[in-house]
Amino acid sequence: MNSPRTHRAALADHSPSVRLRAALEAGTGADPGLLEVLIERCAVEPDFCVRDTLSWALTRLPARLTVPRLRAETRREQPQAVAQALHTLSKIGDPDGWQAITPAVLHAGDREVARSAWRAAVVLVPDDRREWLASMLAARLGRGDAETQRSVSRALVALGPAADAAIADAAGHPDGRVRVHARATRALAADPDTGFDAALTEARRLDALGFLAQGG
Repeated sequence: MNSPRTHRAALADHSPSVRLRAALEAGTGADPGLLEVLIERCAVEPDFCVRDTLSWALTRLPARLTVPRLRAETRREQPQAVAQALHTLSKIGDPDGWQAITPAVLHAGDREVARSAWRAAVVLVPDDRREWLASMLAARLGRGDAETQRSVSRALVALGPAADAAIADAAGHPDGRVRVHARATRALAADPDTGFDAALTEARRLDALGFLAQGG
């Protein structure tokens, strides 16, 4: 399987096992000539395992080629293309990948894009942008479903002390959803073994007690 055309056909096969084998072969061969084929398939591949193998194959190519091309993918309107490009940039870990982390992807309306952006951001963030990133992530506290909230908390915890001020500010927010989520995140940072669900339940309990103590 040597030519881009042959790889493209195999990666579009109806069988996930055939597509997986083609992605593995592409990664093993690490042929820069397959860059476009791999990126094109990332945008449409329905199978998670195949998609992740496509990302691995891209990590095997020179970063000077893949990173600029992946950054371009993050500006597309196709959510899967953007999410997978962000995921792959986080796997490559090249500092130039940070340029893809914009307010637009951090606050994307598509849940998978936003979550991929948060995970990539905490891997790629330069030291002098950690507090800025923390403020961007803290703006998402209290929003979304349980899995989205868990992802925000994990990203903030991964930032370490750089996120302390943003979390502390949110812990005093007038909106109870923001306040509880921030306090759960703070508890998770203090004791990662707690688990997000347990931290959130305890934060809700303590917030309710505080509300009652104030005569609410």
